[in-house]
Amino acid sequence: MLSLALLLTASAFGQSTIDPKRKQAIDSLALEKVKDLSKYISIIGKKDTQFSEAQRVMNRAEELFATDSEMGVSSLSKEEVTYYKVREYFERLMALNYDKVKIQWYDIHYVSDLEQQPDGTFVGVITVYQRFEGSSKDGTLNYKDTTKKDITIYVKKKETQIAGRIIEFWDVMLGDIRVTETSA
Repeated sequence: MLSLALLLTASAFGQSTIDPKRKQAIDSLALEKVKDLSKYISIIGKKDTQFSEAQRVMNRAEELFATDSEMGVSSLSKEEVTYYKVREYFERLMALNYDKVKIQWYDIHYVSDLEQQPDGTFVGVITVYQRFEGSSKDGTLNYKDTTKKDITIYVKKKETQIAGRIIEFWDVMLGDIRVTETSA
C-alpha cells in the first residue's frame, strides 16, 4: 500500500489544490481502500471464518480508518441508525446471530470532490451500497436489506523515512461511515 502512496510524492506539496494526475492516483487509492474494507467485512461476517483469522482481518481493517471513526448500522425494523466505533462494529458483525451471513458492497463511487480543510487535509465522500443477508442453517433467509452508505475520506500529506531520506506522500484514511438509507 505504501508503494502506491509513494507514487504521490513531493511535487504536489506546497499547493493548495491537488494536481489532476495526483488526484487520479489519490482517487484510485481511496477506492482501493474502500474495496479492501468490503473484503474485510465479508471475511469478518462469514461464520466459517476462524476466530484468529477474523481477529487478524479486524486489525488490518482498523488500519484503514482515522482515529475514532464510527460505522452506522441500520435495520428495516428500526428508524434510527446506531453508530459504533470501528472495532466494536467488527466485533458485533462477527457475533451476529445468523448461521450464515453474506455481505456484498457494490456501486462504489465518489459523490463529492475533495475539499481542502483549514489544516490542509482534503475531505471527500464515497458512496457504496451494501446488500446484507442473514440465514439459518437450512438456508432459510431470516433477514435481508440494502443500505446506502456514505464513507468520509481524508487525504493528508504524510512523511516517511526511506534509506535516510524523508519522503513526502499523500495518504488516504477512511472516516465515519454514515447510513443514508435502508431498504428491503
